[in-house]
Amino acid sequence: MADPESSILGALSASPDSSIPDTWAFSTSHNLDHNAVVGVSKSLEGDAYVSLRELSAQFYVLSSEAEDILTNGSQEMRVLTALVGSGEGGMAMADLENVVGKDVCKIGMGNCLKNKWAKKEKDGTLVAVVGDMHDDVRDMLARLKEGSGDAAVLDDKALAALKRRKLISLVTRKSYSVTRGPAYAPQRIKKAADLTKEMLDSGKWKDTTFKPYNFQTLGETVGGGYLHPLLKVRAEFRKILMEMGFQEMPTNKWVESSFWNFDSLFQPQSHPARDAHDTFFIQEPAQTISVPEDYYQRVKTMHEVGGAGSIGYRYDFKREDAFKNLLRTHTTAISSQMLYKLANQDGGFQPARYFSIDRVFRNETMDATHLCEFHQVEGLVADYNLSLGDLIGTIETFFRKIGINKLRFKPAFNPYTEPSMEIFGYHPDLKKWTEIGNSGMFRPEMLTPMGLPENVRVIAWGLSLERPTMIKYRIDNIRNLFGHKVDMGMTKNAPVCRFEEADEEAEKQ
Repeated sequence: MADPESSILGALSASPDSSIPDTWAFSTSHNLDHNAVVGVSKSLEGDAYVSLRELSAQFYVLSSEAEDILTNGSQEMRVLTALVGSGEGGMAMADLENVVGKDVCKIGMGNCLKNKWAKKEKDGTLVAVVGDMHDDVRDMLARLKEGSGDAAVLDDKALAALKRRKLISLVTRKSYSVTRGPAYAPQRIKKAADLTKEMLDSGKWKDTTFKPYNFQTLGETVGGGYLHPLLKVRAEFRKILMEMGFQEMPTNKWVESSFWNFDSLFQPQSHPARDAHDTFFIQEPAQTISVPEDYYQRVKTMHEVGGAGSIGYRYDFKREDAFKNLLRTHTTAISSQMLYKLANQDGGFQPARYFSIDRVFRNETMDATHLCEFHQVEGLVADYNLSLGDLIGTIETFFRKIGINKLRFKPAFNPYTEPSMEIFGYHPDLKKWTEIGNSGMFRPEMLTPMGLPENVRVIAWGLSLERPTMIKYRIDNIRNLFGHKVDMGMTKNAPVCRFEEADEEAEKQ
């Protein structure tokens, strides 16, 4: 098969007035695919090698049933021939179907009766009324095919009859006439789209034809990034906590020592949470370099023999266990460092409110509400003579500000808080109460080694960022919020996070 481009340009090369009157006829005569010829012609037009004018032709094409009629005759003629051949006695419908076929019998018999070529006796026998007839349908189809589907070969009545029987259909064929364009040449020279370093180095750019540049056109619209729902809720939480007078703690260290993550919180070194199946320990570097030595000794003493009214845990406190590095299991590791600095700052202790929102890691089994890494929201208040009522009031104020007014508190145990409470919020889609946080008052065994005054109390609470986000955005599986299964469309289309403060009177009702 010849190359369409060279065939088109060659056909126009004879003289300036050369043309291709119709690409359809040109494709047929040169044994070319018409779609390929049209595609190349449009490409050449884009480079101004040719000019195109659209042509439109309408003609009729025969159906497969019409082609069968051309070969074997119309259905009515085949039925009539069978009936005439059977003689005056006619044929039963079943016998006729066996002779001409069921489909031919159904169409042909109907047309024979309509044309009064046959009749049906009382016993159902079909009998021919006329002798041999001219097959007009076959003749019309033959004339139409010989005329390449031109409607002019038949009158409107004949065309309507053939269309009614769905033997023909009208199609429209698009083609083009081709003439020389302003940049015509017998052979197309590809234009370069870009100026390259190699062209500049070799000087080839001087002889290279470039595609025209449109310096006025706008570039593609660049899609911006989108904040993940967690970040939207995080920003709103930060705003609310700062409005409540809290100061954000620095939480940019994901790796902590076991001393700050566990020991300073009065959590024994034998506690199950410190096992490898609950905590991710760091292999390299495996241990921290140092901790405040005087504070380390006071924490060690509190664990081994007690103090502040406590008898401690009565075990040998090991430095190697305290110095192990790990991925922090809670941001309370930062809270303990902030409280230590607060107790030992110049000028002595001053009441403070701290909060943090950052990532923590736990070696947990993943399910619809648990991941092995998640974000923890933590807040604490250090002041004189605080009580459990202050803690509950602070938690309720915070959650009311984020629109969650269905809260429950359940007594719990934590090594470093007493009393301790779990916080539950109602998830409207899961239709159940979901644990969304933990809270309590830091124990004297934790605060005394830090050097805080005896009548200073610290209330603290922590919750995951993910679960309030799930409640806010009606997400019933945490893996659809955070991780590799997240739908990017959800991130793009998630609405701006706005929390409206819950109505206190409505909550009481």
